[in-house]
Amino acid sequence: MHIDLNCDMGESFGRWELGADAEILPFVSSANIACGAHAGDPAVMRWTLRLAKQHGVACGAHPGFADLAGFGRREIPISPAEAADLVLWQIGALDALARAEGVKLRHVKPHGALYNMAVRDGKLADAIAAAVAQFDRSLLFFGLAGSVMLDAGRKAGLTVAAEGFADRAYEPDGSLTPRSVAGSVIHDVQQVVARAVRMVRDGRVVSRSGADISIKVDTICVHGDTPGAATLARTLRAGLEEANIRVLPVGASV
Repeated sequence: MHIDLNCDMGESFGRWELGADAEILPFVSSANIACGAHAGDPAVMRWTLRLAKQHGVACGAHPGFADLAGFGRREIPISPAEAADLVLWQIGALDALARAEGVKLRHVKPHGALYNMAVRDGKLADAIAAAVAQFDRSLLFFGLAGSVMLDAGRKAGLTVAAEGFADRAYEPDGSLTPRSVAGSVIHDVQQVVARAVRMVRDGRVVSRSGADISIKVDTICVHGDTPGAATLARTLRAGLEEANIRVLPVGASV
């Protein structure tokens, strides 16, 4: 039994630092690297790619809204065509730096509000997936487990990876509890580990209402900007391995 452990990172820019990427990378298998829109800058992008390569971590693009002040977590009205161009531009920017570092991008995972909007809007999800396919059909497309994002990826001819969030609360319909709701982020590390193990082993998670829901995941996210993220990543990996669950990039040979 195995699972991918992914982390959103490369989210510092200029003189502003966010996250503990160097401390997290030894414990994850995939890095979702900010592309300079919601966070990150060219120097940070390149540094993150280089460090991920040193640790053998799969690298992917993490495109979001061009909203540094809101960290890409504010919903912005956007047409499907605009979203496609936004995503394509950011993948291209990261890919240029990845090529310079001898890194092949493995996946794309939309960030924040763009991700959440694509979960609800099939046309938006279709446009984002089509942009990924237009760039490179070999890229994996990460999307919320059970959502239209995965349907969009398949329609675009992409291999999809269903994503779970062990540190986020779920609604009974399988959607993530909005961050504006108290308790939407789970800070108890042991609870996060237990939820992750159960997602992988049993395909189940308890929602905020107490309902036990079905969830099939290929990858589990750790948020790099969460306080204590390095401790969480280390403990989560150890907990998964203690449960005889190997941590490997999506699609890696077992």
